[in-house]
Amino acid sequence: MPTFYIIDGVKIELFFDDHAPPHFHAVIAEYDALIEIETSVILKGDLPRNKRKLILKWAKENREDLKSIWDDLN
Repeated sequence: MPTFYIIDGVKIELFFDDHAPPHFHAVIAEYDALIEIETSVILKGDLPRNKRKLILKWAKENREDLKSIWDDLN
């Protein structure tokens, strides 16, 4: 799974040929959150509170880039 961004230590990863809905993984230490691109909602897993707020805000601000990467991979 390629890492496309690292935000404050959190890796933003997307899989090739992944299942719907379009999403990315935010990974740090033992945490792995699966986040829907369109809504910026955590579908599975979690992040530490201080990282969760940062990553969800970042996801909303970078939605179009994430959609483009998802489309290229899937």
